[in-house]
This record gives sequence, structure tokens and C-alpha cells, in this order.
Amino acid sequence: MASVAAAAAISTLPFLPVKARGAGDILRRGRPRRVRCAIASDTAVSSRDGGGDEAAPPRWVAAECVVVGGGVSGLCTAQALATRHGVGGLLVTEARARAGGNITTVERDGYLWEEGPNSFQPSDPVLTMAVDSGLKEDLVFGDPNAPRFVLWNGKLRPVPSKPNDLPFFDLMSFPGKLRAGFGAIGIRPPPPGHEESVEEFVRRNLGDEVFERLIEPFCSGVYAGDPAKLSMKAAFGKVWKLEQNGGSIIGGTIKAIQERSKTPKPPRDPRLPKPKGQTVASFRKGLAMLPNAISSRLGDKVKLLWKLTSIKKSENQGYSLLYDTPEGSVSVQTRSVIMTIPSYIASGILRPLSNDAADALSKFYYPPVAAVTVSYAKGAIREECLIDGELKGFGQLHPRSQGIETLGTIYSSSLFPNRAPPGRVLLLNYIGGATNTGIISKSEDELVESVNRDLRKMLINPNAEDPLVHGVRVWPQAIPQFLVGHLDHLEAARSALAKGGFDGLFLGGNYVAGVALGRCVEGAYESAAAVSEFLAKYAYK
Repeated sequence: MASVAAAAAISTLPFLPVKARGAGDILRRGRPRRVRCAIASDTAVSSRDGGGDEAAPPRWVAAECVVVGGGVSGLCTAQALATRHGVGGLLVTEARARAGGNITTVERDGYLWEEGPNSFQPSDPVLTMAVDSGLKEDLVFGDPNAPRFVLWNGKLRPVPSKPNDLPFFDLMSFPGKLRAGFGAIGIRPPPPGHEESVEEFVRRNLGDEVFERLIEPFCSGVYAGDPAKLSMKAAFGKVWKLEQNGGSIIGGTIKAIQERSKTPKPPRDPRLPKPKGQTVASFRKGLAMLPNAISSRLGDKVKLLWKLTSIKKSENQGYSLLYDTPEGSVSVQTRSVIMTIPSYIASGILRPLSNDAADALSKFYYPPVAAVTVSYAKGAIREECLIDGELKGFGQLHPRSQGIETLGTIYSSSLFPNRAPPGRVLLLNYIGGATNTGIISKSEDELVESVNRDLRKMLINPNAEDPLVHGVRVWPQAIPQFLVGHLDHLEAARSALAKGGFDGLFLGGNYVAGVALGRCVEGAYESAAAVSEFLAKYAYK
């Protein structure tokens, strides 16, 4: 049973951190009004004219560190450098017209919804970032007892959330639970001599049912990925290490607990709130409050519509970055650079410095994902899906084997307060991913129809009124896939930069730290520490 608990612990319904921008208009299906189907782009167009007189020489700016990319990874890295390490000479440059990257909150007509990540695990690093940004009183937490559901054989079945749920939950059969238990204690085939995919690792350790009914839909929800290609070591490294360190998942868990008991934890920051149980969090006015607050605190250190066109090594061991900005060309001289932009953009920028690094970065794959936000009248929810007369829970995931195109649905108005007017239920749906790349060619009408059709098979009454459609967003390159070989490619890029003598040039962002918002924040603290150490060692005399 402990094995099923371990599987369930990594199978909480996630969110998809995707690149998003703007919001569509509200419409009711069947009416002639249209919602523009926004397609996100990471390319910013220069505001300067292309012709005319010869361009003036670039303006010159100096900085200790330049953070390239104003998404959550870049902003949190800059704030960590400022608050934890006292680095003052900072610049955060963003090619687009707003900071925040994949975080996009929209509020309109009494509805508030997310078009990027929907929530985060309230770990201490994320809570610290929120408190340091002045958002402690704006934090909101989901109900720790809110169920998560997986669709199986036409029924939404709850995922076990605590040990005493394990004997009774009906998502898995009794033989499947036994197989998982035996595997978790080490009665299973030994590890192979190659890097395992998520599917290989889970089927070998925990059996087919855990994979097909828990982990496969979880991979679809977190990465919009194909677990046959995702790397267990790269995508779920903490679980992978349990077997490596303890000989089995349970053995590794026991060993980890013993090691933690030998090293007392440092005192917890008394400023941080204490979430109740395993839950998720957001902010009163949505996730966009975090990047907005950090941007406000950094002030003019954040430069929008600054498009990086080249980076060169300077003679003084620093770097020269040339930007195309609304005010013309700007040359920034800096001792250190951290690139938190997507790997495929970093690849093009770094190619003049290192072909090997650029080649490695170009190997990361980002599949397309669409986010479709709709609302229904409360009475549209099926009776069997209500708890005490309400739709309660985090949301639901759909294994690919169940004939449902939508990857998963988040119960936005149940999860956090003030997300929808009274009497309405707001649902955020994700569709596409590595196993369904054809969504890139679908119209917004087709995407909405797919979502509406799927929901009426298990959550919405078939004869219910058509939904209000609040937003349809398509991202051609949404989420980096941590495929088999991912860590090798990342190490190859870093090694190529090191061998080329590019000290002080760091790689960051979600393809480095992880795709969840919490991992982006944790990775930002790690990046800031590395930059600070470098600056302390090689500071200008």
C-alpha cells in the first residue's frame, strides 16, 4: 500500500506552465460573436523603422548581472540576487511588452482565470518569494481535503490522498495494489543498464495499473508529455533516486527519512504562513500578482521590449550584450549573464559563441498545448459528481486510453475563491501535448467543441446549456519535455560553454529547473546563488 501512496503523492493533479499572452473575448456558444484564438509567440518585433538614415551608435549601459528573460524564472532570480545576495547592478531584459512569461491572469465580467500555470505547491521557497514580494496577505490556499479525480471506465474516481484511503479507493484493483506493494519493497525486476523512461520505470517497479491509471495521466497533466519518452531520472528525479539510494522505492524512502533525522532542519522563517496539509496555492487576484509585484519592486531594473540581438565575450572577461529597444540600440557591459529564456531561443543567440552549446540546446522539444476556459451553470454538473450539492475538488485527469482528447480539467471556481459569479462553475481545460500535436491546426471552434464534448461524457449533463467561452489559447511551443537524454543534453550545453571559456554565462529557466512554477522559483534561488558565488570570486577590482 505504501507504494500506491508514493504513486499517488506524485500524481496530484498539476497545472501546465505554458507560454501565454492576452485573453480572448467572452462568447456564448451558438452566437455569432467570435473569440480570437490567440497564438503565443516568443518573438518580439523591433519598434524601430528598418530604413532611413544610418543608425546611431548604441547607448552604453553597465551592470553586474543581466538576467535575459522576464518570466517567473528571470524575475525570481533577480529578486533573489537583490534580497539574498545584495547584488545591486541588475538588469532584467524582456523582449515582449510585459513581464511574467507564462503567467497570465485574466479578470473580466466577474470571472478570474489563468491561461498559464493555475497554481503552485506552497513550498517554503515559493512562500519566501511571495512574502519578500509583499504578497503574504494575498496568498490563498486550496482545501487540503479537496479530491483529485482520474477518469477510468467512464467514471471519475478519486485518487487516494492519505494512507487510510488506500484499501478502499476503486481506481485500482486489489491485484494491482498487491503488485505495486511488492514492487515498492523490491520484489520486481532489477534496473536495466540504460536510462529508463517514466513508463519503463513505473511498470517495472509498481506495475501496469499504477502506470496506466495514475502516472500516465499525471505525465499528460504536468508535461503534456508521452511517458514512453519522458526520462524518469530527469522528470521525476526524487523518486528515481529512491531506488538508486535504497535498492527499492520503500528502501530509499526509509533511508531518506533516516538521513534527514540525522541533520536537523534550520529554523523555519517565522514570516512564512503554514499551509494546512497537502494543498496548492495562488493569490487573491491570481498568479500574475507575483511577477507584477516583483517587477514593481525591481522598478527600472526591468526593461521591456528589449530584444537581445547578440552576445559577445568582452576583453575585460565580461560580456557585451546588444539590444534592440524602443529607444534604439543599447549595448550592455556586464560581468555575468543568466539566460532564462526558452532553450530554442537561447540556442540561436548563443550559436555565434558556441556551436556545440547551441546544438545541445536545440534538442529540447516543446509540444503545442491549448488552454480552453469555459463556464457552465451550476445546474449543468451531473448529480453524481456533486459533493454536498457542490462541485468540490481540484480537478480531473484523463488517461489517453479512455478515449478523451482533453488532457485534464481544473475546477477553477472550486479551487480558489472569487473566480466566478454565483451560480457559475469555471473550468480550465488543457488539450494537445506530445501525443496530440494536431491541435495546432484546429480552429478555436473545434477546440471548444472537443472540450465541451469530452466534459459531457463524465462531468456535464449531456442536455445542459452550451457554456460561456472565456478564453482559447494555443501555444505552438508550450512545455519543455524532459525526454530520455535530457540531462545529457543540458550537461553538454553547460560543458561546451565552460570549455569555450564562457565563465559567468549561466543557463536557467524551466528546461533547467523543472516545469512546475515551484521548481522555477527554487531554480531561481539556485541560479542566484551560483551567480553570486561567481561575482564574489571574479568581481572587478
